[in-house]
Amino acid sequence: MSNHSYFAPHGGHPAQTELLTDRAMFTEAYAVIPKGVMRDIVTSHLPFWDKMRMWVIARPLTGFAETFSQYIVEVAPEGGSERPELDPDAEAVVFIVEGELDITVEGKHHTLVPGGYAFLAPGAEWSLRNNSKANVTFHWLRKHYQKVEGLDAPESFVTHRDNATVIEMPGTEGRWVTTRFVDMADMRHDMHVNIVTFQPGGVIPFAETHVMEHGLYVLEGKAVYRLNQDWVEVEAGDFMWLRAFCPQACYAGGPGKFSYLLYKDVNRHVHLTLNPKR
Repeated sequence: MSNHSYFAPHGGHPAQTELLTDRAMFTEAYAVIPKGVMRDIVTSHLPFWDKMRMWVIARPLTGFAETFSQYIVEVAPEGGSERPELDPDAEAVVFIVEGELDITVEGKHHTLVPGGYAFLAPGAEWSLRNNSKANVTFHWLRKHYQKVEGLDAPESFVTHRDNATVIEMPGTEGRWVTTRFVDMADMRHDMHVNIVTFQPGGVIPFAETHVMEHGLYVLEGKAVYRLNQDWVEVEAGDFMWLRAFCPQACYAGGPGKFSYLLYKDVNRHVHLTLNPKR
C-alpha cells in the first residue's frame, strides 16, 4: 500500500502580531474556508465521543450547503466512540488524512491509514477508536439518504485509495484523473465522494456549470480555482463549497500534483418543491 501524505489541521492560535488578512470568502454561489481559519477556538464536540474535537466545514444552511455536512475530526489516543452516528437515516464517508484509526463496521474490524476510506450505509452499526499513540484526523461526510422504492440501500464497505478505480479524463493524457470508490452506474448511491488529481499544468478547460452541489477539500498541492466570476488561489488544507450551477474551472499551478476530496450529490430526481418532505 502506498504512503500518502495529506494536509491535516492542527489548530493552535495566531499571534497578536499577525495580520488579519486572509483568503476566507462566503458568497451566495461559493465559499472558501482556508486552512488558516481552522484554529482551536472554532472547534466543535459531539455527545458519546471521547478525546475528540472537530472543525465543521459544511452543514445544511440557507444560502450554504443544502445536501450534506462535512467535519474534519481529530481524535487523540484512546479516543473514539461506540455511538458515533445518532441519525438512522444518515449515510457517511470517512476518509483518513493523518494517523491510524481502528473502525468496526457491522461487526468487522478494520485499521485505516491515510487514504483509507469507509462508506457507512444508513442505519449501519459502526464504532471507531484511536488505539495508536498519536492523533488521527479524518474527514466525515454525512448525507440524509434518499430512498427510492424498488432500490435497496447500498451496503457499507471499507477500502483504500490504492484499491479504487482511477479514470483518466478523455484527451488529458493523464493530467486530470478521478479516483472513484463507487461505480457510477450503481443507482443505489445518491452521493459520490471521490479524489480528483491534476498534474502540474493540468486544467479544467471550461466553466463547469451543473446541478451537483460540491464540497472540495484540498489534500495536496496548490491551484488557481475559478469560482463563479472569481479566480481564487487555493492550497492543501483549504475547503471550497460550490452551490448547484456555480461555474467552476481550475488551473493546477504546480510544482507538485494538486488533488482534492470531492463530494457531489447524484442519481436522484430534482425535488419540485423548495422544502420537500423526506
